[in-house]
Amino acid sequence: MKFAAVLNEDGGTLRTTDLPAFRKTLTEVLEEGGHSVDVETVPGKDIESALKKAAARRGVDVVIAGGGDGTISTAAGVLMDSKKALAVLPAGTMNLFARSLGVPLELEEAVRAFAGGKVRQVDMATADDRPFVHQFSIGLHAKMVDLRDRMEFGSKIGKIGASARAVYTTVMNPPSMKVQLNLGGTELLARTSGIGVTNNMFGEGHLPYADDPDGGVLGVYVTMARRRMDIIRFGLNMARGKWKDNDQVEIHETRDVEIRLLSSARKFRCVIDGELYPLAERTRIRIHPGALGVLVPSQEAAAEAA
Repeated sequence: MKFAAVLNEDGGTLRTTDLPAFRKTLTEVLEEGGHSVDVETVPGKDIESALKKAAARRGVDVVIAGGGDGTISTAAGVLMDSKKALAVLPAGTMNLFARSLGVPLELEEAVRAFAGGKVRQVDMATADDRPFVHQFSIGLHAKMVDLRDRMEFGSKIGKIGASARAVYTTVMNPPSMKVQLNLGGTELLARTSGIGVTNNMFGEGHLPYADDPDGGVLGVYVTMARRRMDIIRFGLNMARGKWKDNDQVEIHETRDVEIRLLSSARKFRCVIDGELYPLAERTRIRIHPGALGVLVPSQEAAAEAA
């Protein structure tokens, strides 16, 4: 296969990686596997244009995107409904989409998995016209991200510390929203502190990511917790993947949902795959089954890694 790799030098663990050495390793591993690859390293501000150029190149079969969740989401949006596949190089903090796909989380191991990988079609979702691979959220999560992004940090550890401070501030003063949900023709009214709409249902017993990335459904998670202790309990259950036993969240499964914010939209923002955006009064979210080709480890490689 012909690979084109685009690495975000400002993204996640790549900021502290010896990039010349890693580029050499990436090239050698793929060439040993019988493939060819061109590698480009760009600053974060240029990542979208570099990904578009890589995807437009003739003869390219797979685009490797290296960076955090924002980089991976951007790459997926570029490659959605195309004949070229995405290889997720997990260089972020949580790497949730990579976990969903079974991609090894160590960079060199991921590259070795790509060398013997297979292309699989998985789902994507859109919030209005903006594609995403993991989650659209409003309320608690959006407030945490907003607060965290206002803080200064220069490393992965610094980001974790900023996130912890943002969580504390949010728990002490949680948001409250009145919303109307239209779930495939069924309307629901809710007073909530947060809503997450996910590309397929989250699995149980682990961090919040989908076990089945081609399940063809959206998960709609409505947080009922509004008191501090209830929000703390909800957060602990979420971190452990205790969704079915979590009485602080109402869960729906659908292919299409419209969220209408009945509170003032000026007070709130939304998060799409980790990035903050303005929140519209109405947002329509849909699942797009099989819209993205991804390179995943072969069964033999996955068995060896296990």
